[in-house]
Amino acid sequence: MTYLNLSYIYLCITLLNGCGIYSFSGASIPTATETCSINYIQNEADLIEPNLSNRLTEALIQKCQTETDLTIVDAGSDINFSGKIIKYEVQPIAIQNDETAAQNRLTIGVEINFISNINKTDNFTEIFTQYADFNSNINFSEVEEMLNNLIIEEIVDDIFNKSFMNW
Repeated sequence: MTYLNLSYIYLCITLLNGCGIYSFSGASIPTATETCSINYIQNEADLIEPNLSNRLTEALIQKCQTETDLTIVDAGSDINFSGKIIKYEVQPIAIQNDETAAQNRLTIGVEINFISNINKTDNFTEIFTQYADFNSNINFSEVEEMLNNLIIEEIVDDIFNKSFMNW
């Protein structure tokens, strides 16, 4: 490597370290923030899917572990996520001439509380809702897991972006 290339690399590293808020995933996390706790997301929806709480909680933990350098702890953390599933419903959306549904929609809504003990202005309570449509000719139980996975991924991305992408 040439001297010019090494100087450029050194300058980039110095700038990143000097910013105070950085992440290679694009997350904007204050350097004083080192730990994160994610409480089990309870299922309080009218219609209960038994594994949804666990899958959603684990997906949020996984996202924080892979996209940040935060250490996941049980309590006493710099930031904390808690919440509850408030909506899990299937509704017809595309009614045909014979008054039958051509399409159905699975909607999942989650209320999330984000608390930062480092920067209180980042705190929020927000409802994140996503949905997926499926053909009404398909038995819901055959596609439920796949739809849940798609929606969970979108909701976790939304939660993560709201929490850490405050450019």
